[in-house]
Amino acid sequence: MGEIFAGRYELVDPIGRGGAGAVWRAWDHRRRRYVAAKVLLQSDAHTLLRFVREQAVRIDHPHVLAPASWAADDDKVLFTMDLVAGGSLAHVIGDYGPLPPRFVCTLLDQLLSGLAAVHAEGVVHRDIKPANILMEATGTGRPHLRLSDFGISMRKGEPRLTETDYVVGTPGYFAPEQMLGAEPDFPADLFAVGLVALYLLTGSKPDSQALVEGYLAHGTPGAPEGVPAPLWDVIANLLRPDPQSRFRTATGARKALAEAVELLPVSSPDEYPVEVFDQLGPLPAGFGPQGPSSTGAVTPRSPTVAAPAPAPAPAAAPAGFGPPPAAYEPSQTGSFHLSPPSPASPPTPTAPTAPPARPGGIAPPAPLVTAGFLAAALLCFAVGVWALTQM
Repeated sequence: MGEIFAGRYELVDPIGRGGAGAVWRAWDHRRRRYVAAKVLLQSDAHTLLRFVREQAVRIDHPHVLAPASWAADDDKVLFTMDLVAGGSLAHVIGDYGPLPPRFVCTLLDQLLSGLAAVHAEGVVHRDIKPANILMEATGTGRPHLRLSDFGISMRKGEPRLTETDYVVGTPGYFAPEQMLGAEPDFPADLFAVGLVALYLLTGSKPDSQALVEGYLAHGTPGAPEGVPAPLWDVIANLLRPDPQSRFRTATGARKALAEAVELLPVSSPDEYPVEVFDQLGPLPAGFGPQGPSSTGAVTPRSPTVAAPAPAPAPAAAPAGFGPPPAAYEPSQTGSFHLSPPSPASPPTPTAPTAPPARPGGIAPPAPLVTAGFLAAALLCFAVGVWALTQM
């Protein structure tokens, strides 16, 4: 069994590692389901402040993977979120290379939809990249992505955690204004979306610095090979160096993308299907779909009725008497039923025998049962009369 954390989360196996901590598959004993648990590697004030910000993001959207709960145990802190099994966009590119344009459009539409919900809460993500965009394991069905990792996100207007000349994020996915130390804003996230789109269509990490230099020297470049012009027009707008010239909102970019999809050529019949595999692998020993073996669901068995123990043989009836008027006998289902009485045989007359002689030839006294009963009755009657007179 795994380590129990804060009396609630049972760590199962590690499934990833980030800059601030390791990500585990864990069993939530309260919600009785598997979750992803991010355990912080260090507990200094700077990391804890980032943790507080990340776990404070509560955005309920199908394409956003925000923290759901958190717990602390001794010097460790973790927060949990839904468990997403399909890996990241980096896994998909690793399996297939460049993706079909229509498939990419589906992914971009979902990403922009989730980002619009994040921005509506006033949150700038600041670290949009393929590794932070997770995939549900949908097989060859419609893909479903989740925007995750809000470790360096911040709300507009909040105090910054770093100096203004210190750039936070992943190199290669910075917007030009981020490199210049500008305050985080929504267009910087949209520039990163454009870089992700280029990565999905070409199968390789784009060179953002070369792109910016190309824009500044020659204007908007032509579409890369294999990228339809209507789709490139949307991506090129996202990649403009001047944030004032980009789409101002994720919703606006999503609308432009929907219009571009209408102009794309119909998918060719020989276009390969993209399958999003389960990247987590089997559960380790001691764990099953219903959780740890000790707490997993138990399949109820059919009730087994024990055969009734043989009843003891009844004592022999006195001479001249049959069985009792009725007897309880156990049934095969464990209940009881009343057995009808069996007719008694008529008593066989026997010759009277003389009572045994007493010593000295004295005859035995009359039976004392009747006399004792009458004496007890009289005593009870007397006590009752005395009680009435005392009232």
